[in-house]
Amino acid sequence: MCAAFAVLTAPGAATAQGNMPHREVLPGGWRMPPMDAAMPVLPGLVGAVPPVSAFLPGVGVDLSSLPEAQPSSVVEMADGDTLDMVISLVRREILGRDYAMYGYNGQYPGPLIRADQGSTVVVRVTNEIELPSSVHWHGVRIDNRFDGVPGVTQAPIERGESFTYEVRVPDAGMFWYHPHSREDVQQDLGLYGNLLVSSPDPGYFGPAHREEVLVLDDILMDDQGMIPWGGESPTHALMGRFGTVMLLNGLTDYRLDVRRGEVVRFYLTNVANTRTFNIRFPGARMKIVASDIGKFEREEWVASVPIAPAERYVVDVRFDRSGETPILNSIQAINHFRGEFYPHVDTLGTVSVSEELAEAAISRGFETLRENGDVQADIDRFRQHFTRAPDHELEATLRVRNLPLSIVRAMANDTLYVPPMEWNDAMPMMNWLSTGTQITWILRDRATGAENGDIDWTFDVGDVVKIRIFNNPDAFHPMHHPIHVHGQRYLVLERDGVPNPNLVWKDTAVVPVGSTMDILVEMSNPGEWVMHCHIAEHLHAGMMLSFVVRGEWN
Repeated sequence: MCAAFAVLTAPGAATAQGNMPHREVLPGGWRMPPMDAAMPVLPGLVGAVPPVSAFLPGVGVDLSSLPEAQPSSVVEMADGDTLDMVISLVRREILGRDYAMYGYNGQYPGPLIRADQGSTVVVRVTNEIELPSSVHWHGVRIDNRFDGVPGVTQAPIERGESFTYEVRVPDAGMFWYHPHSREDVQQDLGLYGNLLVSSPDPGYFGPAHREEVLVLDDILMDDQGMIPWGGESPTHALMGRFGTVMLLNGLTDYRLDVRRGEVVRFYLTNVANTRTFNIRFPGARMKIVASDIGKFEREEWVASVPIAPAERYVVDVRFDRSGETPILNSIQAINHFRGEFYPHVDTLGTVSVSEELAEAAISRGFETLRENGDVQADIDRFRQHFTRAPDHELEATLRVRNLPLSIVRAMANDTLYVPPMEWNDAMPMMNWLSTGTQITWILRDRATGAENGDIDWTFDVGDVVKIRIFNNPDAFHPMHHPIHVHGQRYLVLERDGVPNPNLVWKDTAVVPVGSTMDILVEMSNPGEWVMHCHIAEHLHAGMMLSFVVRGEWN
């Protein structure tokens, strides 16, 4: 066993969220995640634990000796500036109890880095935690050697070591940074932060009174605290690790004060391991203006914003009524065993709207839905490729081995209904017991049969590549997949043969179960890159391929 993943003893009792009954400690320091009282425990699984060791950070460390984590600060960086960033243990309070967690520069989320489009900023990262780490600059068309993928672009940053990243930012937009080493553990424990790149065009976006950053997350807890993570390999390999406690900017009680009529531009980032959120501001009007790498072709009124892991969206919201407006995650949950949907709502935070009126001109300007001619002109260069045949076709599926027989039989039950999107963990025990040692999630090249790391794709700078991704619904337990492409940008052309009527440049987009998604990738950035599912447990259960782009940056 790796020394970093020590077997645990049980933590003390604490109250987490809602109806989370006390859990007995199982062998190896494990506790079974909370389950709905009406959900049956499968025969033969009483007392079962995952076939890996249990891990929590800072075992044996006196919590009082750790620095208290602080809210995220804003770091303005000019071209050529250097930021020193330390990955360390911190003390975080969640629902009245202290925990050992991780932080970038002792903050939750990590520092919000602000830079101008076209600049290069330098970030010198030192690792002080017990696990090897790295920093991936998600969505940035960065120089390949600084992409932060151990085994592909760099060696992992071991404890006590440092690595210096030169982060060139050619695109405006909201990006984020996180580990690419066991992010199922490290990202879940607090290692994430945003990079906001500003356009030189003062009219890039429409008018707003202010901007706010909202980082969406969850964490898996019961009444005793955090459920341990898998040591040698992730647990929750089937569906990913859904949390039971919702976090907004690392808080369970996020609040924002605004004036009546105020237009707030929210930058949304989903950093959760697996949960797709559906964000609503009931009683307030909302329009969507941008996503991962820039603006949509045109702004649209929306009632909610579904946002999968690693995606970003920019929305403008006007608060016309005084009082309190909740920020909601509003979903259709499912009971797999009964094949039933039911509405479920989480309150993530609250916006308090005063009687004081905001500046009227900006409030009125919100009524205009802008057409973004600059985006349309950029995309026009690629429209000739929209209807041609795909260059490559991928199939998303999985392979299982050595799962408990009860789980195999349950999954083979014809009454077990699998929806296109898993908004909630409807089988917590089976999901928890499945590990990356038993599950292999697969991206398969349908032309060659090659899978994951055996796929051999080579392109040249300037190539425009159409990739069709089919999410096989007949797999053992199919699951939607947010597909992330490193170092490039792409357009989602269509899903299930239906053309996308409002395009935006993406780096991550979700493929529902049974669906086919066509993407058009602009190969603009040379180097060896990876493409993978951004459900952290799926990534570490094998669902990643690499490809090479030859040439020089245009």
